[in-house]
Amino acid sequence: MQPGDRVHVDRGEQSFDGVLLPSSTDEHLAIKLDSGYNVGVDRDAADVDVHEADVYDIEDAQADEGESEITFEEDLPTVALISTGGTIASTVDYRTGAVTAQFDAEDVLRAVPELAGLANYRGRVVANILSENMTPDVWQDLAEAIYEEIEAGADGVVVMHGTDTMQFSASAMAFMLETPVPIVFTGSQRSADRPSSDNVMNAVCSVEAAKSDAAEVMICMHADSSDEVCALHRGTRARKNHTSRRDAFETVGAEPLGEVGYEDREVSLRREYRERGEADLELRADLETEVELVKFTPGTDPAVLEAYDDKAGIVLEGTGLGHVNTDWIEHVDDLTDDGTHVVMTSQCLEGRVCDRVYDTGRDLLDAGVIEGEDMLPGTAKVKLMWALVNAADVEETMGTELAGEIQDRSVPWT
Repeated sequence: MQPGDRVHVDRGEQSFDGVLLPSSTDEHLAIKLDSGYNVGVDRDAADVDVHEADVYDIEDAQADEGESEITFEEDLPTVALISTGGTIASTVDYRTGAVTAQFDAEDVLRAVPELAGLANYRGRVVANILSENMTPDVWQDLAEAIYEEIEAGADGVVVMHGTDTMQFSASAMAFMLETPVPIVFTGSQRSADRPSSDNVMNAVCSVEAAKSDAAEVMICMHADSSDEVCALHRGTRARKNHTSRRDAFETVGAEPLGEVGYEDREVSLRREYRERGEADLELRADLETEVELVKFTPGTDPAVLEAYDDKAGIVLEGTGLGHVNTDWIEHVDDLTDDGTHVVMTSQCLEGRVCDRVYDTGRDLLDAGVIEGEDMLPGTAKVKLMWALVNAADVEETMGTELAGEIQDRSVPWT
């Protein structure tokens, strides 16, 4: 009996059918039920039959779900599906019991038959990684792939990406690409083997968003806990705010750009946006990778900044309006004197940096700190990486809205 075998288990009056998973203890069997849920069974109390002729095969399971027949239709737009990995393109590895990224973009089409008839598709794999392994090098590969797909005639692009670092990658694409068509990032919080998976709805809504008139880099994920609506977040203003909920993403400091109805397939855009065809396609993918994001907390030794002496740029995540302990200011001054660009952002989720209110802030400005306005710290890091290579005046560029990352006003909203 091996992990991956299909088994029938009797335990007293209860019976279970499913796939044997690796167990963390010798005393229990772990079984993935056909419903997608897992159950643990006391090994000594269980009577197990192995269906050796019916060993579980993931490819057979996918085929059982039905393959979508994707055919070219002249009256449909073309959407490029670009895969980088992540949970939306993952399945269970029945050898280890873990969720692993195994599917390319073509597999996603087979796994989500509902995509058939919505568009013509081109599939492309840039990476097959979990998003914690995302790097600036992959961002550059992704930007080039998106550029090539749009140049080849794609009417929209959907990027399948792990959710944990999706906001960083979306921000990077927003600065690296001028786009005349929508670029939509999507993923899933729960893998396809789980009954509560959000992969189908997110994929379908993302394709609809890629056909819309909003030529921006967006993130499309569940808007709430239901299976009715996906929210469209501007890539540079989005943040993952929950570890596991399907509606983990929020637009910080404003309402989302819009939403997509799952049943009616309607895209509703609520805010001002860059329209399809408004910009000419342009790629500026060079990045300065020697940039770090540093979070200040009370009691942190200012000597930590000495580790960044050779960095081209630092984004500080300060308190409130953009402050750090006064003992840090001398070190910040030394960094800027040596040519390091230091940008101040806030740990607060709402509002903007203003270093003109208190003495600490004014001293930081005198030390050469650049105010990050109301940019999210992660977005500010990505923008600084881009600006250090592509901007003639880094300070001016960091204070100028380029891709919706800076808002004119910080006002409460509900």
